[in-house]
Amino acid sequence: MSNEDNSKQPEENAKKEEQTNKENELKQTSGDAKKMIGSIVATLLKLKEEKPKVFYGALGGVVVLLAIMMFGGGSGSSVSGPSIKNLVVGQRYVLKSPNVADKNATIRLVAVPGTIAAYDDTEEDDRIGGCKHMPQGTPVTVLGFQDAYGKKNAFVNVQIEQEGECKGTSAWTLAINVQ
Repeated sequence: MSNEDNSKQPEENAKKEEQTNKENELKQTSGDAKKMIGSIVATLLKLKEEKPKVFYGALGGVVVLLAIMMFGGGSGSSVSGPSIKNLVVGQRYVLKSPNVADKNATIRLVAVPGTIAAYDDTEEDDRIGGCKHMPQGTPVTVLGFQDAYGKKNAFVNVQIEQEGECKGTSAWTLAINVQ
């Protein structure tokens, strides 16, 4: 025998031994699983004989839970809110709030991005004039963007294109209001 044959024989023996060990483990695991299933079945049958009301009540509860899981899943669609479009500087858009159902609602415009939350318009004269609140559908041109709250382009600098006293005025609004 050559040296190569001698070196192959221990490798083959090791592989056979490893395979035998795996087969033994698999047999032991399947035997353990069979024992466990057998003991569960025995326990359930004993419960059925000794306390049939408890057994059938538990069985009914499992059936009800399964029915709820199967039939109560909903439509499978996820809820999604309005999304910010990929706006382009120099392009024309309109002001439209996706969160408002009232067609007479206005879009708030401010001089500095980020001040929308701090903006106080509780007085009537704050809501009229000064191009602070523009009606839905007002045409605008995008002039620039501002990142905020970890979101890219959260605010948009717009120039009002609608005929009237506000034409050519620039202001900031939330990007979601520009569509």
